[in-house]
Order: sequence, then structure tokens, then C-alpha cells
Amino acid sequence: MSGSHRRRRSRRQQASVSPSDTIQAPAYITRKIPEYELLGEEGLALIEANADKILEEIGINFCNNNAALTRLKQAGAAIDGERVRFPKGLCRKLIQDNAPKEFTQHARNPLKNVIIGGKHTVLVPAYGSPFVRNLDEGRRYATIEDFINFIKLAYMTPHLHHSGGTICEPVDLPVNKRHFDMLYSHIKYSDKPFMGSVTAPERAEDTVEICKILFGDNYLDNDTGKPKTITTSLINANSPMTYDDTMLGALTVYARNNQATIISPFILAGAMSPVSVAGTATQALAEGLAGMAYAQLVNPGTPVIFGCFASSISMTNGAPTFGTPEPSLILYLMASLSRRLGVPFRSGGGFNAAKTSDTQAGYESANSLLPAINAGVNFMLHTAGWLEGGLVMGYEKFIMDCDQAGMLAVFANGIDLSENGQALSAIEEVGPGDHYLGCTHTKENFRNAFYRSPIMDNNSFEQWHEDGELNLTQRANAFYKKQLADYQPPELDADIDAALCEYIKKRKKSFPDSNIS
Repeated sequence: MSGSHRRRRSRRQQASVSPSDTIQAPAYITRKIPEYELLGEEGLALIEANADKILEEIGINFCNNNAALTRLKQAGAAIDGERVRFPKGLCRKLIQDNAPKEFTQHARNPLKNVIIGGKHTVLVPAYGSPFVRNLDEGRRYATIEDFINFIKLAYMTPHLHHSGGTICEPVDLPVNKRHFDMLYSHIKYSDKPFMGSVTAPERAEDTVEICKILFGDNYLDNDTGKPKTITTSLINANSPMTYDDTMLGALTVYARNNQATIISPFILAGAMSPVSVAGTATQALAEGLAGMAYAQLVNPGTPVIFGCFASSISMTNGAPTFGTPEPSLILYLMASLSRRLGVPFRSGGGFNAAKTSDTQAGYESANSLLPAINAGVNFMLHTAGWLEGGLVMGYEKFIMDCDQAGMLAVFANGIDLSENGQALSAIEEVGPGDHYLGCTHTKENFRNAFYRSPIMDNNSFEQWHEDGELNLTQRANAFYKKQLADYQPPELDADIDAALCEYIKKRKKSFPDSNIS
């Protein structure tokens, strides 16, 4: 067969298969694979006992928040200034008696609702980067335009189930007002669930008020009379063993209004926790227990997610490291502890320290993504876009990670043992020595038989050469640009849109300066 004929056939094959031919992804993943358990009963019980010892004897600081200290004292904790010591078993009892094992986060499009907990996994974009990077401009500060672009890209991919939160930090907007533009952008340009603002208690209050406007008469659950859970927001412990007033204030607002919070120690082991896996896991468990217990004191039954962001630092230069074995071991361990506690678990993502979307970024991200799906993570923040230890949101990296997210979903679906999956009819039809390309089973299944990447290249060398010898970053660059060019916004009720804009305009005017942009 001539090279030109092979190339023509390759182009015909590509033209006959479009992304729409693949199976449409569900609103979230329901895993059909077992969770990998790293330790048995004895090891897990040891970590739990050590965490109880931290809570009872060393304690957790709750800083500059008298209301929190009062609640904790009333519940039976011992208060010494800002140091809180918990009687053995108190935190665990508060959580297990009240916190739901799984819950629904509601999207403005009910078809995009996600269930968080149990055998379910929700994949979420990266969060918090002040910089962005793309192939055309390199590294620069993020703007609100970038923020909107990433919301559009997250909305368009079937492999992310959530719009995320601070996908990147729009530094071109005033700090005290940008949360309005960010929340409105999530609502305007996507109909997937989103995260709320946590940078001040009053910004959490704004988030709740915006949710009330967005859902209107549907804000309250008809069965419980409580507010529906519309946001899932990130509350970081200030490791080691400290909660600051900002995080406590936002946590209190969300818990009071039945909005979910991710109680997540943020740990770089060696600096913010011991250098050992068991020591870091013990400290993270104690910190998480204290925060989740406090949420139940604010509002029994409020949904919480136990989060663990734990990586390591270089013992040579102190820089954060990612994709190394120890954080994976911690992730597996914390997932098991979360299941024993009976609450959803957050961890994982495409973590890496690479400056560009290079081989280092790919290796390190894979070493974070695969353990997360195998461990049974329920809420995988930072799934897509992460570069440079979280300082940068990468356009091309976002597309690459979304592709990996699609593969994770197929892997998590496990093995099809149905009659069609067993494929005995195909084996009988073909018999020894022939091929399966034209058999009935292949014709019936070829469109959805295997995962098809929109950006990976598996053509011949000749075809790759003819197409311009593009590497993966270049192909991802073209892909994200086409996605943005093809974007169509989801419909938003005009009256709701107007009410949101009016609330935001009024709130912005209440700030000291007159700039309401």
C-alpha cells in the first residue's frame, strides 16, 4: 500500500469519527472498581488513636474567633486561650452522628447535579492560580477574561463534572469585589455546579445570597425544609494544627446555610507536618476531625468533605515537590480513614512542579491522578490545568488533563461482563486465523469500543509529518482555541440574570470607592 493511499485512508477514518460519536459522559463518575487499601485494621486504628491523642493532649488552635471557641466549650472541649483540646472521641461522634455519608450538590441545570460521596467521583478544575500560561504568550498574570475562558472550557468538556471555584485569580479586578464577577461568571457561562468564595465571611454571605437569587423558589428542599446544597467551598486548615479567623468565618456562614465545605488541611510535609507518611497522615486526620466537628456544631447535618492536600518539599532547597511516592501513600491512607469515618473524601489532581506542559508535567500529574481514582477520591479538585506547583493555570495543560480525566472515567467503569462484553459471538463468528475488523460485533460496537483522544496522535509518521509535525502542546493549543470559538452559552433565565446583576451592582456600590465595574 502506498504512503499516499495510507494518508488518504487515515484522513477518511478521522473524518468519519467525531468527538460526538463517543459516549456522552454522565454528570459524575460512579466507580465500578474496588478501592485500593494500603493498610489493614491494625495500621488504620493506630493512626486514628494517634490523631485522638493530638486532639486530646496537644490540641488545635482556633484563632481570633470567640464565637467558635464558645461553641466548642459548650460541646465539652477544653479551652485554653485559642488552644482547643477535645475529649477522646468527641470529634468523631459529632461527625458520625450528623454528617451525611454522601450528598447532592445542585446545579442550576438539574441534569448536572452531582452526588458527592460513596462510590461517586466528581472531577473539578484546578483552583487558585494567580498566573496563566499558553503557548502564544507564555506566563502572565491572570485576568477575568482568562477566568471566563476556563469556565467555558470546563463547561464544554464532558470529562469535568464541576465548574470549580477560583479557577485562576483575576488580578485585574479589585480584591474586595472580584468575587462577585467570579461567581456571576460561573453562573452565566456554565450550568454545572460551582464553588463559593471563602476569602472573607462577608464574601461567603454574598455567595449564599447569590444562590438564593439563582434558585428562587427552589432554594429550599421540599422534603427537609433546609436550603439545598448549591455550593461546595474550600476551607483550608492553616497547618500545623491551626484554623484562622477567615476560614472559620466562611465555614460558619456556609455550615449555617447548609452549604457544603471541604475541610482540608494544606500540608507540605517536612515544613508543615513531619517528614514521615504516618506522621503527616496523623496530623491531617486530627486537623480534619476538628474542622468537620466544628461544622456540625454550627449546623448538625451540614454536608462536609474531608480533604487532604499533602505533598512534600525538597530537603535540598525547600521547594514543593509533586508526583513523588510519599504523597501517593498519604492519599491512599487518608482515603481509607475517610471511609472509616463515613464522610466524602477530597484529594488528588494533576499535581506537578513543571513550568510548562512538558514531560515532567505529564509524569508527575499521572502519578497524582491515578492514585486518586484508585483510592476512591470523591471530589477531585485540581483535576485539570495545574502547573508550577499551582501558581499557574495552563491552557494547553487544561486540555491535556481533561483528556486524562476522560480516560480515568473509562478505567473507573471497570470491566463489562455483559453478554456483549464477553463477545463470544464475535469469537465464534471469526474463528481461528481471521480478523475482527468486519465482524458483526465490531460493527455494532466500534464507535464506542475504546476511548478516543481528541489530541493524542496515533497516525503514521508520514501522516504526522504531513500534518506539520505538531507536538502534544501544539495540538492542545489548537484544540482549546477551537473550543472557545465554538462555545455557546447555556440558557439563563432573563429575570434571574437581571436580579443577579442588580444585587451585584448594589453590593459593589456599598464599598468605599465608587468603581462598580
